[in-house]
Amino acid sequence: MALAGVLLPIALAIIMLGLGLSLTIADFRRVVAYPKAAVVALTCQVVLLPAVCLGLVLAFGLPPALAVGMMLLAATPGGTTANLYSHLFGGDVALNVTLTAINSVLAVVTLPLVTNLSLSYFGDAGTLGLQFGKTLQVIALVLVPVAVGMAVRTFRPRFADRMESPVKIASVVILVLVILGALMQELDDLGGYIRSVGAITVLFSVISLAVGYWAPRLAGVGRRQAIASCMEIGIHNATLAITVALSPALLNNTQMAVPAATYGILMFFTGAAAGFLVRSRASSDAASEASTA
Repeated sequence: MALAGVLLPIALAIIMLGLGLSLTIADFRRVVAYPKAAVVALTCQVVLLPAVCLGLVLAFGLPPALAVGMMLLAATPGGTTANLYSHLFGGDVALNVTLTAINSVLAVVTLPLVTNLSLSYFGDAGTLGLQFGKTLQVIALVLVPVAVGMAVRTFRPRFADRMESPVKIASVVILVLVILGALMQELDDLGGYIRSVGAITVLFSVISLAVGYWAPRLAGVGRRQAIASCMEIGIHNATLAITVALSPALLNNTQMAVPAATYGILMFFTGAAAGFLVRSRASSDAASEASTA
């Protein structure tokens, strides 16, 4: 789709600009206040989840393109939905913002790295891979807009506040148009794709949410920080994965976008279920403490 070659890079740049508009240097400094929570969450996000995803992909025996799409999804940082869910279910939203900021910077390196390794393992990296030039494009499309957005937030905070909503709306509209076009091209095979990745995306989502909550708790992190970690790790930025997969300048492969597109719908339900579970557990613990006091 020729139009995607223009619209997708624009959509990704706008999405990352919108993220940058919501970030400040203080968000990165705040990690000092939550060192253990941040380290545990980032380790799970960057190291553990790609390993878990690889195990699932091998266990399910996915075709190469879908396997790479799953690994691409695993390498993406948390999205803005994670912040919303954390707020709704009693998490520490400040920690979410901090993790999003750090993960977005780390993704500049980890996303191309995981994708390249996956392409080398599952297919012909020379044909499909993110070579050095394309890796630089990912860095430019991800890091530069975030830096610009942060600069605007620093020097023109009122303007940044006014622009946050329009930027988000614009990115969603452009992305929806491109995704619809891509889905129309693959309409005949769409049902088969969903049947192929529906179960694995749900399982990956459940595992991500469970790891995100229990790893910090087992490390002695407080419940509100654990809920924040649960949402940040469990709700991946499917939009970023879809954009990288579909963009003609990057992977240019509709099948690789299918896992992220499927996950992007299902995660709202698994994330909400996890949120209700951890909130009910917190209420039960509070009631038990009150009764024994």
